[in-house]
Amino acid sequence: MFRKYEKKGAPLLGKWEFALRVMGSYLTVLGVTVFSLVLGTVGYSLLAPCSWIDGMHNAAMILAGMGPVIEIQTDAGKFFSTFFALYCGIVYLTLMGILLAPFYHRTLHRFHLEEDEPKVPPAASNHPRA
Repeated sequence: MFRKYEKKGAPLLGKWEFALRVMGSYLTVLGVTVFSLVLGTVGYSLLAPCSWIDGMHNAAMILAGMGPVIEIQTDAGKFFSTFFALYCGIVYLTLMGILLAPFYHRTLHRFHLEEDEPKVPPAASNHPRA
């Protein structure tokens, strides 16, 4: 799924290869987000218990960092809500890293390429030495 990142001395990826790398990261984030939304919807619907639409709404709000929107009455629902909120916090940080990694890597790689360029000695002066 992910293409390996180029080594320190390798040239920068072209625009299309870089776009494919970014698209791969985006699709990974999208897939994990959809999985998390389905997990939350099913969990809230079965353990809270609430309707499917209320479970999806609550899961989406937790995933977005907005907080819960339904009052949970069961102990099982409260346990699920606790662990789902912790899961969402970890997933959010991880997904931000996955989304930003190609840009961060490209910036650092470009910096290292500029750093490794050979130093050109100054041109010889035509002025006679006094």
